[in-house]
Amino acid sequence: MSIFEKLESEVRSYSRGWPVVFDRAVGTRLFGEDGTPYLDFFAGAGALNYGHNNPVLKQALLDYLARDGVTHALDMFTVAKRDLLETFEEKILRPRELDYKVIFPGPGGANAVEAALKLARKVTGKESVINFTNAFHGMTLGALSVTGNSMKRSGAGVPLVHATPMPYDQYFDGVYPDFLYFERLLEDSGSGLNEPAAVIVETVQGEGGINAAGVDWLRGLAELCQRHEILLIVDDVQMGCGRTGPFFSFEDAGIKPDMVCLSKSIGGYGLPMALTLIKPELDVWEPGEHNGTFRGINPAFVTATEALRTYWSDDELEKSTRAKGERIGAALQGIAEAYPEAGLTAKGRGLARGLELPSGEIASRVCAAAFERGLLMETSGPDGEVAKLLPPLTVSDAEIGEGLQIIDESVKSVLAK
Repeated sequence: MSIFEKLESEVRSYSRGWPVVFDRAVGTRLFGEDGTPYLDFFAGAGALNYGHNNPVLKQALLDYLARDGVTHALDMFTVAKRDLLETFEEKILRPRELDYKVIFPGPGGANAVEAALKLARKVTGKESVINFTNAFHGMTLGALSVTGNSMKRSGAGVPLVHATPMPYDQYFDGVYPDFLYFERLLEDSGSGLNEPAAVIVETVQGEGGINAAGVDWLRGLAELCQRHEILLIVDDVQMGCGRTGPFFSFEDAGIKPDMVCLSKSIGGYGLPMALTLIKPELDVWEPGEHNGTFRGINPAFVTATEALRTYWSDDELEKSTRAKGERIGAALQGIAEAYPEAGLTAKGRGLARGLELPSGEIASRVCAAAFERGLLMETSGPDGEVAKLLPPLTVSDAEIGEGLQIIDESVKSVLAK
């Protein structure tokens, strides 16, 4: 591993917790170059909802490359893009009665967020955006301005402006009514709150600690935005594409955001791709006003299209994800109840799950113990205090059982000390 330490920047992070040179990956497992298998409950930080090297998606990709299909096309028309848009409309938008136009903003989640923020300001003529405590929306300056984590924000090197944080659901443990502070500031002409162009929210805060907003809270937020003529942006980069059960994580709340940010698993195979969905009346861009060299990675369009056809032609994956999520949630609750003195908390929705531990140091030790036993999972939360589980949605029941046993043993080994 010396070449990595010699040439790669100190900014690297995951490789510090998992000091292995990985070589192969299939389904829910990664393999070190020595052949050692690791059960993957990380899934590319949610970019591999359908597992590693999913055979159906791989075959579609290989067939496309073998026929010399277009790889790079910026925003030109291609067969691969047409197939994606037609399939997305047929399998996702129309069944959910959603009317969105599609922006291809660039390859990453931060690109999708930046496009949404930029367009919201252009449409409304206002600069300010409301974000939420413990939010994470990306590492570029605009996305970072609406992110809560102080360590990540400190890396900006410049003041992060034009964004105001508000309390997320249960931030005050239910002591105050939802949106009491937010709505009071909006209605008070002396509050000093700049009139916001938009609100940006995650329905489940992944990096923020697997904090799941209640459906009533989400409905209340949507209604508040409508009353005050504020655009609602849902960042579904990590929690979309079925991670919480339905394709969009906001579906259970019955809301229809003005904009939706997608990336990570929208490409299906782990290839870079992002979309920003916008209501048609918001499409006020001038041609070329927002662009990017890699907003047209056609191999990702191919695997995205195949993923939609394979997994979203019916509700089988959604039902499976909900059932698997309930199983994991119950197991984590059982672990929490086994150590009442430690004050553990089981968190999450669907197959985005977490176990909050007493400190970031303890959570890191639990994840390290799991790695030693052949399981990959990361920490999240403002102090890294949550052991976070994002297995592929295609994880088998046997693999869930294997992973839960490792987590149980890892928690036991750490708390026993």
